[in-house]
Parts: sequence; C-alpha cells; structure tokens
Amino acid sequence: MDEDWATERREAVEALERARVRAEAAEAERATLVVAEFLAKVRELGLPAEPLRARAYSGSATYRTGLRGWYLQPQGSLAIGEDGGFYVLISPAGLGARLRGVRIAPSPPPLAVGRGARDGESMSLKELLDRRLAAGTDFRRL
Repeated sequence: MDEDWATERREAVEALERARVRAEAAEAERATLVVAEFLAKVRELGLPAEPLRARAYSGSATYRTGLRGWYLQPQGSLAIGEDGGFYVLISPAGLGARLRGVRIAPSPPPLAVGRGARDGESMSLKELLDRRLAAGTDFRRL
C-alpha cells in the first residue's frame, strides 16, 4: 500500500514537471516570435546595435561581453542581441571578468518580463520591446 502511494505520488510529480517544461517551451516559442518581430522593426527603423556590457551583481562594475544588440531597459540588465537572443546581462564580479570580459548565454525569452521580481514590476515582453522601439535613438542608459 505504501509503495503504491509512493509510486503514484512520484508519477504525479513527474507529470507536473513534464507539463511545466512543455508550458515553458511553448511560452519561449511564442516569445521568440515577438523578438523576431522586434528585430525586423529595429532593422527597418535603422536603430544601430551597440556593444552590450554585463553588470556585476553588485551593480557597480560592467564587463565586456562580445555581444552587440539593443538594451531594453535604462539600467541595462536586459537586451536583445543581433542574433535574436534574449540576454540577461548580469554577471558575478571578479578581476578575471574585468580583464577578459564575460560570456553571457542567451536565455529563453519570457512573455512576461519581471514576473516574480521583488519590486513587483512586470510587463509583457511585447510592451517592453514596443517601449524600446518608441524610444528610438533617444534611448538612454543609466
């Protein structure tokens, strides 16, 4: 009896995990289409890409990434790369990072940016990208 319950429980947890993974993949797929739309518009408008720098967790130092793209927020923690990747530009601090730069891998883009953040501020990816497009060449980083 205990083994049956444990087996059922394990199967239920595994089914939930599979459903979560499928939902995240579907969200990333839809968000990737939003990013592709953004890239088409940014190129149509002729907005130049710029070198992207990652900020240390402490917030003070910045590091070269070797990436080029468009920052999405004035504080510069999120960007879309020329390659269409969604980048979270945060990195551990360190002398090696300062000297050599850092490698930032693209993340699956979320449909809602900032979901679960401490400040409670979240918005749709589309709204964030539309704001960035509206700022055009007047976009300024902090």
